[in-house]
Amino acid sequence: MLPNIVASYCVVPNEETPDVRLWLSNYDQVIRLGHTPLIYIYKTKPNDNTTEKMRKSLGKILVYYYPVAGRLSLTESGRIELDCNAKGVTLIEAETAKSLGEYGDFSPSESKELVPKLDYTQRIEELPLFFVQLTRFRGGGGFAIGVAVSHVLSDGFGWSRFMNSWAKVTRGETLEPHEMPFLDRTVLKFQHSHSTTRFVHHELKPLPLKLGTTDSVAEQNKKMGVELLKLTSEQVEKLKKEAMKEGSRYFTRFEAITAHIWRCASKARELDEKQPTQVRLNADIRNRLIPPLPRNYFGNALAVTVTPKCYVGEIISKPLSYAAHKIREATKVVSNEYIRSQSEVILGWEQLDSIKGFFLGQGERSLSPFWGNPNIHITSWMNLPLYEADFGWGKPIYFGLAYVASQDRALILLSPEGDGSVFVPVHFQIEYMQPFKKFFYEDICNMKLRSLM
Repeated sequence: MLPNIVASYCVVPNEETPDVRLWLSNYDQVIRLGHTPLIYIYKTKPNDNTTEKMRKSLGKILVYYYPVAGRLSLTESGRIELDCNAKGVTLIEAETAKSLGEYGDFSPSESKELVPKLDYTQRIEELPLFFVQLTRFRGGGGFAIGVAVSHVLSDGFGWSRFMNSWAKVTRGETLEPHEMPFLDRTVLKFQHSHSTTRFVHHELKPLPLKLGTTDSVAEQNKKMGVELLKLTSEQVEKLKKEAMKEGSRYFTRFEAITAHIWRCASKARELDEKQPTQVRLNADIRNRLIPPLPRNYFGNALAVTVTPKCYVGEIISKPLSYAAHKIREATKVVSNEYIRSQSEVILGWEQLDSIKGFFLGQGERSLSPFWGNPNIHITSWMNLPLYEADFGWGKPIYFGLAYVASQDRALILLSPEGDGSVFVPVHFQIEYMQPFKKFFYEDICNMKLRSLM
């Protein structure tokens, strides 16, 4: 049974905000043209005035983050802009007949009902960029905040800061000057220079296809599922030590976990050992640029990168350090010069038809290439302050995505306990999910056995 919608509100900034159009960077232009559904789960029972309190604080935070209350707009040249027209965001109050415990581990198949449902058939110029649904669980035992946020507005770094700032204002506190968002995206308006170092941008080219195929249609049509896998701090340390066995090179927990995921995916699919495979990654460019971006830059500042092309046989048979080193190569290449070169290549793309189709109400469009089988997209959110969104009733006991991805991908984020353990939501083709889970834990167990021999 779906939650009962008690009320729906349009929330606008509670003070006058600049009526301007914001230029969006090349990285904003090629991001997924849709909303990302996220959920925060709280165990404490909210007060009767919770909804009204959050409505008022949302109006306050929108004064500082006024682009969030605007709409997307398409220019004559075909670029997207942010029309800061203060039309507002949508806040929904709901109640569910389910208790907190009935949602289990908040699998997207269950938790998607805790996030507002969007209608992409309407014109994009009229669609709010931020939706939030406040859902009370049966018996008052817990509370969910489900949000659908436009990815064009910002990446995860910007959005986590927005949510945490909103929470702080809800608690009755004042934002400090250093907490204010930086909204001018022209800092990513690079000047074209013939002296710019040129790179071969493999990350902007199609990823390998399965051997014997000429397109990815069959793989895209396969049913997807998602599982929330967990690693204890001890298991994370085992992966790091395993990666360092074949030499003195130190690998981070991100590199070790990502290499492990890549290897498990390669094993589970039972592909030919000569099958090419790559991992698609996102690199935060805020501190890679010279000069670095302002600390609270609110926008998309992620550069796509990809591992060198490898073969399934190598990933499976060679030490974990082999895959970890390939992960490091993919992130290390993203330098100041590389980012500027990549931005110029993106500027030259011809993707206007796809963008215009979305604005004409033809449904959600994605400008991303297919990165599923035999490849995988892996993202780390371990550095995001995801559990700082305390609206006055404590920190969330759970944070996660509330949808099943259409392509193979995995996220890596810290658990809310703060004990060094890690959550890994894995979106994978259903036919290979059980073998993936088997290898995910069995391989770590075998690492322990080897260390005792």
